Amino acid sequence: MTVSSAPSGKGVENQDPLEATKLEDGIGLCLSGGGFRAMVFHLGALWRLNELGLLSKIARFSSVSGGSITNGVLAYGWRQLTFDPAGVATNFREVVANPILTFAKAKVDLWAIVVGLLPTQSAAKRVSAAYDKGLFHGARLTELPMAPRFVFNATNLMTGGLFRISPVYASDYRVGRIERPNFLLADVIAASSAFPPVLSPLDLTFAPDSMTDQDGTTLHRKPYTERAVLTDGGVYDNLGLETVWKRYRTVLASNAGRNVFAEESPAHNWPFQLNRVVEVILNQVDNARERQLLAMARLNQRVVGYWTIETEPGGYKAAPALALSAEDRARSAKISTRLSTLTRSECQVLVSHAYLLCDLALRSYVNSALPPPTTFPDIDA
Repeated sequence: MTVSSAPSGKGVENQDPLEATKLEDGIGLCLSGGGFRAMVFHLGALWRLNELGLLSKIARFSSVSGGSITNGVLAYGWRQLTFDPAGVATNFREVVANPILTFAKAKVDLWAIVVGLLPTQSAAKRVSAAYDKGLFHGARLTELPMAPRFVFNATNLMTGGLFRISPVYASDYRVGRIERPNFLLADVIAASSAFPPVLSPLDLTFAPDSMTDQDGTTLHRKPYTERAVLTDGGVYDNLGLETVWKRYRTVLASNAGRNVFAEESPAHNWPFQLNRVVEVILNQVDNARERQLLAMARLNQRVVGYWTIETEPGGYKAAPALALSAEDRARSAKISTRLSTLTRSECQVLVSHAYLLCDLALRSYVNSALPPPTTFPDIDA
C-alpha cells in the first residue's frame, strides 16, 4: 500500500484530527513491531536514510517491539556515529548494522519462555538479559543522547494506556511523568517487545516520589506511581505513530509487522486459539493506525512516507531504481516474527527489501529530487 501526500498547508493546525497543539516542522521515524524480522527490516530503511543524509535530520525515532531493538542500537551508538558534511554517517555499518546483524544470530525467545515458566522467574527479564549481554552492556537511559529524541513505546497493563519511555522522560498520561528516568536500556527494550502472553509482562519499578503529577491524570496514586506492568507496545500502537504524528509534519513509518494469514481450520484448543486471537487483535490495532495515517496523508495534514513488508514496489509514484524479485519479496514477508535466529541470507533479503521500499516512499511522497540508489547494501562487505 502506498500513500499520496503533499506538504502540510495553511490552516492545518485548525484541521488537525489529533489536536496536535505542538505540531512543528520536522521529521519523525516510526519503527513497527515484528520480532527479529522487524529488527533487520528496519535496518535496511535506516541504511537508505543514512545514504541520503536524512538519518541525521530525523528529530524523533519512535518504536515498538522488534523495532525498539533497532531503535535501541541506534540510540546506544548515536554518539559514536561520525557524520560527514552531507549528514551521512560514515561508520554506520560498524556502529549500527554490524551489532544488529550479529544479534540476529541469537536465540532469545524460546529459552526465555522456558525459563519464565519456573517459579520466581520472568520471561521478559530473560529477554532483557539477552539484550543487555548482546547489545547494550549495562547502558542506562541517562547515557543516551537527549537529541534526537529516541522514544520506546510499551503498553501499561495496569492503566490500559501507552507507556512512553525516552531519555528525557517516561510517562503514562493517566498517571504522570518521570523526568530523566534511569532505567536499564535492556529493560526498556524488553518491555517494548514483551509479546503477550509468552514474553509478557515486564515489571518496571520507580524510585519513591519520582512520578510527578500532570494535568489530566486520573490515576496519580499508589500503586500506579510506584510501578508499571508492561507488555508489548504493539498492543496499543504497533506502528509507534502516536509519539510522532502529534508533533511533526513529516511522518516516516516502516512496517514489518503484517501477515495475519487466513486459516481454513483454526485451532480449537485454548492455547493455540488464544495465540490466533492475539494475532487478529494486534492486526486490527495495526490496521486502525494505518488507516488514520493514510487519511492524514490524503487530506494533506501530514507529509507521509510509508512502507510495509507487503508493499508492492510498482505501486509507488517513483520508478524502482533496483530490482528485487517477487520471490525474494515474498520470502521476506514470510520470515518469522520470533526473537530467534535469522540466517545470513534472510538478513540480506530483509535489508534489501526495506532499503528498496524506503527509497521508493521517500522519492514518491517526501522529496522527488532525491537521487535513486545504484546498488543494494551488501551486509557482508
